[in-house]
Amino acid sequence: MLAANSTKTDEQPLDAESKFWSLAIATIVLAVVIGLAAILLSLFLEFIEVHFLDFHESFRHYSPNNAHPSQRFISIVIGSTIAGFVWWAIRARGSKIVGINGALKGEKMPVWKTAANVLTQMFFVGTGGSVGRELAPRQAGVMLAQTYQRKTAKIRFLWLSQEDQKLLLAAAAGAGFAGVYISPITGMLFSVELLLKKASVKTISVSLVMSTIAALMGAIVKGYNPYYALFQTTDFSRWLLVVAVILGPIAGIFGAWAKQAFGWAQNHQAKGKWLWLTMPAVGVLTGLMAWPFPQVMGNGRATAQYTFLQTDHHLLYFFIALGLAKFAMTFLSLYGGGTGGTLTPSIALGGVLGLVSSVAFHPFLPNLAPWQFALIGAVALLAASQQAPLMAMFMVFEISHLDYSALIVFALAVALSSATAKIYLDWMGTHPFQKKNLN
Repeated sequence: MLAANSTKTDEQPLDAESKFWSLAIATIVLAVVIGLAAILLSLFLEFIEVHFLDFHESFRHYSPNNAHPSQRFISIVIGSTIAGFVWWAIRARGSKIVGINGALKGEKMPVWKTAANVLTQMFFVGTGGSVGRELAPRQAGVMLAQTYQRKTAKIRFLWLSQEDQKLLLAAAAGAGFAGVYISPITGMLFSVELLLKKASVKTISVSLVMSTIAALMGAIVKGYNPYYALFQTTDFSRWLLVVAVILGPIAGIFGAWAKQAFGWAQNHQAKGKWLWLTMPAVGVLTGLMAWPFPQVMGNGRATAQYTFLQTDHHLLYFFIALGLAKFAMTFLSLYGGGTGGTLTPSIALGGVLGLVSSVAFHPFLPNLAPWQFALIGAVALLAASQQAPLMAMFMVFEISHLDYSALIVFALAVALSSATAKIYLDWMGTHPFQKKNLN
């Protein structure tokens, strides 16, 4: 039973259904509140990036290249040290931090600890930490939804059934994502495909309305610019279907490996006072790695964007090194005690995989652009690592503002990569990692 509404009266039996207006009011109110939270988180991240790295992040300026290497080093060392101390403090005593999966099972997310955890994630990424920042707004959305449910639990007009409480929590997670990335379809699919695993008129409608309103509010600050910029306008050739057939299964294996590795890092991450040592060490390693590779800093946007802008095959070894560096820093950030998402790091790794593979295809398909290979690799590896083909396909499509022709190629790539990864993960028996990655 969900903690937000655990007390029922005789007028509210366990199998009762919510009134239409109760669910409608909750959907709109939460969408506005979560949209406002997304704005504040975006502004907070921008504030940190400006003051630590003199960096105004946008689709045109996606990497802190202009910051001196010493400034990048100092930024991430300070950021990881502070983040490590805060994470130790909020985990050391009192109620435990509850993730999204825990909330969906009825566990209560402590408001102040969750807020501190969310802000610390954004702070860590803003100073150059190598984890995804998409987890923070999702957790904030679920915490706000739980708070709303607790405040309205005894108001008959706003009473919600247990099923609708869970629906709102999942929709709130998707809305948090949509508000930061301005991606309503992706937010809805995250809620329906990954969390609820139930597609119906009600689940899709509630999730899509909430994500759309949150995205509209987030756009007040972020605008409608693409998250990943593509300066080329070439349509996706049908020959790329051949690429999808070959690259999809390869990305599926790499995505499964990434899923295993990140899941293992989270399950075995440093705890207690070890964070006083491990997180500063992560900062030092990231700062040193960022000396030659500034794109390794942040949530993966810089790495992915760099692959999406490539028009030749002359940087093969550079991108292999960059991909390995990005993977290593994300793995160590999670293993060292950090909290963060794995969606955008997976896009970055997939972009590198696709771009590197374009070298092998070039003698046979010389007219295909390398950046298109990077996009196919990104969407395929993301689908495999998250086991969410629809969300992955529309996420890359939506936040990159791609032509419709990309969907045909993406659909084939994600189908093959997801199936390959699932077969491999079933064989290895590693499904527990999936649960951990959603928190």
